[in-house]
Amino acid sequence: MSLSINEDQRALADSVAAFARRTAPIADTRNEFDALSVGTCPASVWDALVRQGLHNMYLPEAVGGSDCGLPVLAVVVEQLGKAMFPGPYLPTVLTSAVAMTASNGADDLLAAFGGGATGALVSGNRLTARAVAGGWEVEGISDPTIGLPGAERVLVCAALADTPGGSLWFWLERADLDGAANTVKVAPCDALDLTRSVGRLELAGHRIPHDRALSGIDQGRVDLIVASLLGAEASGIAGWCVETAVDYVRTRHQFGRPVGSFQAVQHKAALMLVRSQVACAAAWDAARAAGATPDQQRLAAAQAALTAVPAGVDQALDCISLLGGIGFTWEHDAHLYWRRAISIASAVGAQDIWETRLGEVALHTERDFSFIVADSLPELRERVGHALDEVLALPDDEIPSEGWAPARGGSRRARLAAEGLTAPHYPQPYGLDAGPVEQAVIGDEFARRGLTQPDMGIAEWVLPTLVAHGSEEQQKRFVPATLRGELIWCQLFSEPGAGSDLAGLSTRARKVDGGWVLTGQKVWNSQAKEADWGVCLARTDADVPKHAGLTYFLIDMHAPGVDVRPLRQVTGIWEFNEVFLDEVFVPDDGVVAGPGDGWRLAVTTLSNERLKMGSAKLGHGSANMVRRLLDRDEYGSTRDEAMRVLGRNTARELSVAALNLRSVLQRLHGSEDTTGSLNSVQKVFHAIAQRDGSRAVVALLGPLGCVGSPEEPYVRDYLGVPAVMFGGGTIEIQLNVIAQRVLGLPR
Repeated sequence: MSLSINEDQRALADSVAAFARRTAPIADTRNEFDALSVGTCPASVWDALVRQGLHNMYLPEAVGGSDCGLPVLAVVVEQLGKAMFPGPYLPTVLTSAVAMTASNGADDLLAAFGGGATGALVSGNRLTARAVAGGWEVEGISDPTIGLPGAERVLVCAALADTPGGSLWFWLERADLDGAANTVKVAPCDALDLTRSVGRLELAGHRIPHDRALSGIDQGRVDLIVASLLGAEASGIAGWCVETAVDYVRTRHQFGRPVGSFQAVQHKAALMLVRSQVACAAAWDAARAAGATPDQQRLAAAQAALTAVPAGVDQALDCISLLGGIGFTWEHDAHLYWRRAISIASAVGAQDIWETRLGEVALHTERDFSFIVADSLPELRERVGHALDEVLALPDDEIPSEGWAPARGGSRRARLAAEGLTAPHYPQPYGLDAGPVEQAVIGDEFARRGLTQPDMGIAEWVLPTLVAHGSEEQQKRFVPATLRGELIWCQLFSEPGAGSDLAGLSTRARKVDGGWVLTGQKVWNSQAKEADWGVCLARTDADVPKHAGLTYFLIDMHAPGVDVRPLRQVTGIWEFNEVFLDEVFVPDDGVVAGPGDGWRLAVTTLSNERLKMGSAKLGHGSANMVRRLLDRDEYGSTRDEAMRVLGRNTARELSVAALNLRSVLQRLHGSEDTTGSLNSVQKVFHAIAQRDGSRAVVALLGPLGCVGSPEEPYVRDYLGVPAVMFGGGTIEIQLNVIAQRVLGLPR
């Protein structure tokens, strides 16, 4: 759980973490609370940080920096936040990073920061500037500002009284702040965060000469820097909290058992891990947006402000609740993290304002999560483009299916399969062995031509199992035909008495001459009515542990004894089915791998399912659904509240996409998810995001929510949420997986 992506960033993160532990252990910080509250950082701490070059690494080389970029700076901020590093580091780098965006007037200010000056950023709308001879005159009392007492340089934003929407950026130096002019005063406040100072800037007709003004600072870029760095620190806090809580509940005993063995505790700890990874992804996405367009920066900044920054607050409180009484004591460090989290969440600004901002920009802009450039892999791009142009020339003759099942066959689908473009990530001869970059290039070429990449439905999860574990005969028989759209598949795993507990299933298979005879009942089977073939898990040995006695069968869905009965859901639609197997014969070549290998193969199938579901955009409560509601005035609340819901739902959707992109880039940089945590985290958050997003839409409707016809899709969307709450393993089962397999909590 770190913002670092590549090997260099991981090495930097480790180095900064070790530096923080060595230079400013929390026990020493506790002895400095009084000095820190007035802005006096121990010289040994700040001087050591300056010697490491951490104070100016983001700055230009001309002032001693290394121009490392915002993503690298965020890695440092995260690690120092995780270590509760005291003093003015965060407000200083915030200020210098904002000053660096000025087009003119910042040279002296940046030189001071490059040399080790501390800083603070005073913004908001409480200061007013009026033009006077030789410059401006500024009045007002600022909001409480982190790091202001003790700062050697202060960058200030004041509203221009005579220019609506205009602002003046200027800077003050230590001589101004120490009272050289009686028109300036720094009023310290009682800081919530005991490791930093907080104060208000009071200006009473203070004169600002022209040479102290900065030009070209864009508020959108300021918001991005502030939100990404505060989000990075919140990510560090979230990481510390989950590690601390898990370490405690793993060893603390109550009622003769480790506290961490109780399911309620496990679920809370697992949700903390989910929250931590989501916060990390949101902060990372904001930092990487530094070179993007203004609209992209506004989306990313608001996402970090709404997702990453508040996560630290909730995470710290959950940490304290898992620690119990000891966590609520002054002596435990948890409250220091809680205080800092509340402080930075307050500093970033009110959530309803950020929700409105994100809603406004999301009305007309979507976040770009591409990670390739237009000229990436030109030879592949040319080859794929040529094939797709020929596909476009073919008739669009697919045969639509009912329900969720994909369309069948067609000349276009056959050509795509022949070119390896139906599933390009598959190994040859079925695909192109395409890695993430190759897949992105191929997807880009599809999009350029308005073509949708083929959807194989349930086969998206079945075929990887056959490719990995099937016999050569099974692969040749089923894989190419499925890629061509000639076969539709279903998955026969769940049972009325064994939903998420797959190993507890009761469908039996007994050995007969030439094959097996299966008897049992399956339920919640998507596409079973349209399917030609199904993959079925059945018990072939009742005398071994339940996981060991399962076998993975390929069943002809038209075979005698197979009875498919559609299930009508609360939506009124038949999307699932129940399947009865009455003495269904499956020949020996319908067994994948071998008898008893079923559980191992089922895990392969389910892991592909969970990754697919976790990487998709929101199906329920999507931003597009809120946009439709707004466009058609189909809401009973105020438009302002509807815009805030658009902001919140967009933030959830962006988090899903950011999690997925991080996983792709981590694989590209050799950081494999060996614990399997990412799939489960994505699945849990994806389901929660859809549940909460769809409920938020319904809450906007007022009396319109009484209508349930297909022409009013919002309530129907919410009624369909249970499908994502259960599919691929319930949220609760996924939390068990995270708690036990990832966090290592006892069973």
